[in-house]
Amino acid sequence: MPREKTKVKVLVIDDDPKIAWILSEGLSSNFEFVSATDGIEGIQMVSTEKPDLILLDIKMPGMSGLEVLEKLNKMENRPEVVMISGHGGTKFVVDSMRLGAAEFIDKPFDVREVEIHINGVLERVKLKQEVTALRKELQVRSDYTSFVGDSEPMTRVKGIIEQVADSELTVLIRGESGTGKEIAARSLHQLSARSDQPFVKVNCAAIPRDLLEAELFGYEKGSFTGAHKMKQGRFESANKGTIFLDEIGDMPLELQSKLLQVLEQQEFVRVGGIVNIRVDVRIVCATNRNLEQAIANREFRDDLFYRLNEITLFLPPVRDRKEDIPLLVNHFLAKYNKLYGKEYPGLSPETVSRLIAFHWPGNVRQLENMMKQVVVRSDEQIIEELIAAASHVARLEDPRPPSEHDVAPSSADTESDPGFSLKSRVGRRVASEEKQLIAEVLTKTNWNRRKAAELLEISYRSLLYKIKDYNLNSSK
Repeated sequence: MPREKTKVKVLVIDDDPKIAWILSEGLSSNFEFVSATDGIEGIQMVSTEKPDLILLDIKMPGMSGLEVLEKLNKMENRPEVVMISGHGGTKFVVDSMRLGAAEFIDKPFDVREVEIHINGVLERVKLKQEVTALRKELQVRSDYTSFVGDSEPMTRVKGIIEQVADSELTVLIRGESGTGKEIAARSLHQLSARSDQPFVKVNCAAIPRDLLEAELFGYEKGSFTGAHKMKQGRFESANKGTIFLDEIGDMPLELQSKLLQVLEQQEFVRVGGIVNIRVDVRIVCATNRNLEQAIANREFRDDLFYRLNEITLFLPPVRDRKEDIPLLVNHFLAKYNKLYGKEYPGLSPETVSRLIAFHWPGNVRQLENMMKQVVVRSDEQIIEELIAAASHVARLEDPRPPSEHDVAPSSADTESDPGFSLKSRVGRRVASEEKQLIAEVLTKTNWNRRKAAELLEISYRSLLYKIKDYNLNSSK
């Protein structure tokens, strides 16, 4: 049986009840008419009846049509308004249009004339909605295409994103720093049915652990010193949308149980509160930590890990998708040429080959920053010095033997250097100071490596590398 076509609902606000009756008698096949005989009742019916369009008389006792229109303008997403009046002077028409009326119909009118006006306004509304939807789709696709790459690993990643984006599954994004985990999270949000709702990002490693609970879940007035009024948390701000918990592996253990409650029951209690707050939030998380090792070290709850791990998205490092580097280079050059009003051409084949050979410890973020500098300085020759500097830093942070893709150090960095190179001498001095400082902090923390990493403001992984590189141990 064919589904009955839904009629357009029109609210008639006119002190003459015969107007709504006449329109209903003549146009009932395509329209459903509801009516109010004064402005106050009409404003109330906008909320209760949710009409598609309003026919509003100008001259009414009490609140005039223009006053009603001013009130309607303060309502969110109000329907279009067509003014009707037997006093069609120029001033009334101008005032109506100035206040946002779509059209003006003079009384007396023919019902077919009203039908033409209504259909015209509704057609413009439909067109406006289609344009808005198209712009939104183009923006979504534009943001999504910033996930550049057509290599096999990236094709697989994009396929998973498109498959799971419109589900309610919790997604755990894993990968090294700089691989684009936030872009992946935003793509999951933008390609979902929640795309017109908030996307709220929280970096769990950037917020002090004693403030993270209040930031995530909010707090009640007087719950701690400085809590002068109630404050909503990020979960409430993300209601109906998506919350992106970046660096989830750094969330304090005591907060993980509360996050698990939100995942399982979609509710929580504000800091200092007693009332359960319900939210409808899709959770996406990201980390560059080895969570399995964190579980073994009793730093991450295994039940939370399995709850977060409904879908895992592994983002490949740049070294595993080097065929994407030319595409990434052109993308970032175009992006920053537009941003800075430049017209810097593409890189030479030799320079692109140099970039492909580099090992990219900072992944896409490092490549983007390099291309930004090339555009700003209009000089691709700086790539050589940027690569050399990055390789030097990478060797300090990662004591592993260099791979065949690593860039060889310059002569100034080798043992043949007589010691007059400023860069080499400063580098040795910095390394000596760094070794001494790390040893002092490790002693101060009784060799609690995680606490030491926090005090030094470096990652736990980097500290382990440096301990090995400087041959430090607790017996020294």
